[in-house]
Amino acid sequence: MTIRYSRRSFFAHARAALASIGFSSVMTPMRAIGAEVSPEDNGVDYYAKLGVQEIINAAGTYTSLTAAIMPESVQAAVARAAKHPVRLEELQLAAGSYIAKRLRCESALVSAGAASALTLGAAACVTVANDRRGERIPPLMPQGMDSLKNEAIMQKGHRYGYDHALLNCGVHIVEVETLDEYRAAFTERTVMTHFFNAATSGRISREDWIRVSHEHKVPSMNDAAADMPPISNLWNYTQMGFDLVCFSGGKGIRGPQNAGLLLGKKELIAAATRNNNPVDDVVGRGQKVAKEQIVGMVAAVDWLLSQTDEGMEREFRGRAQRIADYLSSVPTLTAQIYVPEVANHVPTLLLRYDQEKVKIAPLEVAKMCRHGSPSIELHPATGAPEPGLPGDANTIVVGVWMLQPGQDLIVAERLKQILMTAAGTRAS
Repeated sequence: MTIRYSRRSFFAHARAALASIGFSSVMTPMRAIGAEVSPEDNGVDYYAKLGVQEIINAAGTYTSLTAAIMPESVQAAVARAAKHPVRLEELQLAAGSYIAKRLRCESALVSAGAASALTLGAAACVTVANDRRGERIPPLMPQGMDSLKNEAIMQKGHRYGYDHALLNCGVHIVEVETLDEYRAAFTERTVMTHFFNAATSGRISREDWIRVSHEHKVPSMNDAAADMPPISNLWNYTQMGFDLVCFSGGKGIRGPQNAGLLLGKKELIAAATRNNNPVDDVVGRGQKVAKEQIVGMVAAVDWLLSQTDEGMEREFRGRAQRIADYLSSVPTLTAQIYVPEVANHVPTLLLRYDQEKVKIAPLEVAKMCRHGSPSIELHPATGAPEPGLPGDANTIVVGVWMLQPGQDLIVAERLKQILMTAAGTRAS
């Protein structure tokens, strides 16, 4: 005999059954979880509640400033993803497949930022080079890295603060400077070559770096974390021949700050996936990417590919020019809109003036902006030289691309007030 229940009778029988074993209150809490949110809990300003100061970001996509603000479509995708559980491995594979198609590469993986992509890429190269496709790092490491191939070749001028992302995998870095040194550095222990895309020193070109690496049948990885725009860079470097390319998700791509992309060859991305969460005994276990961030990266890629380089540059130049025009009455001030060649390839405003006439140093201007209300954070190259920018101790640098609508004029007003006061002139 088949017993048929209506929806109402089903829940009635369920309540009776639960009550009989002492769980009479279960149904009511379950209905409340995530189903009804009181107005006061929806949109609480937790920055204010926690006493954390909001800022105007006139610097750029720096991690310490919480990087980019996600576009509304990305925020909506993240919020929607938070409402439903899924199987993490299934989501990672589906997201990687989708992103790879959109970004014209063999395979892709959403990582916990660009530094995580570096670690997972290095782990992939170590495991593949040692023909340990079924094994992972750190289970390989107790055997002693001396018994494994573990050397990565880098240009001396490309050594940087993210070396640790490779070192976490037990990699030994071999430095080279010339093309001849590079050719001679390959041994039977070489597992990868690594290129820092934004390096301002280094004598070996990308093309030569890839060519020599492939002559030795060794994969080459490129750290291009901040090197978008132009949008085409998201496929330029894989199509150039780099086997792995790392990007930050929370910079120009405008995805979640704690997400990134590892793009490249199918075999290597598969090995990186084996070294990633949610597998327990792997180097990437602590570099967890939640379902919201994975979906956020997919949505950010979709959003970005709906934009154009020309449209974004026009908007950023407009912001810079409005600030420059507003400051035109500041004595001796000159303004220059500069676009760095590689990393953060966006219009940036450089302001210079005669400190004999305007008696304040750029570092002091930055300090006053930071401690004002609203708090404004200028580019860290203000008053301090930074690679890729023609600034110096006498230059105010304003990063305009992370400003929200209307904030360019707020920044301009604050700068004018500070500079005019220092010049002994009333701002008008």
